Amino acid sequence: MTRRIRDVMSSDTASVEPMTSVARAARLMRERDVGDVLVAYDCDLFGLLTDRDIVLRAVAEGHDPEAMTVGSLCTRPPLVTLTPEDTTEHAVELMRQYAVRRLPVVERGGCPVGVVSLGDLAAVEDPHSALADISRAAPTH
Repeated sequence: MTRRIRDVMSSDTASVEPMTSVARAARLMRERDVGDVLVAYDCDLFGLLTDRDIVLRAVAEGHDPEAMTVGSLCTRPPLVTLTPEDTTEHAVELMRQYAVRRLPVVERGGCPVGVVSLGDLAAVEDPHSALADISRAAPTH
């Protein structure tokens, strides 16, 4: 059954501006219990920052997360994105092609409205898979 991205995406996403400190973005991820934040200025998607980006490209390289900005660290355009009208099958194809686990969802004109993750797709496309079970599990702290 083909589903639209609007039916499976997380629309309650965290977002920061490019000049936000990496430390502030990390605290926001912790507060919201998410692994990524959209980097946007007004209604323009500037990039995507993941917890992995913070660890590998800031902390592991000895950068000061209080001084480093999200805009200097995030994955920047051209980003692979989806629209709410795209299909989940298209999302799977893009994730496979670009080897990514999350895709920003944008309205026409590039305004970010959500994120769809590999876990979101697994829960819909293969609800009995181990990844779907893990994605539905409550977080442990």
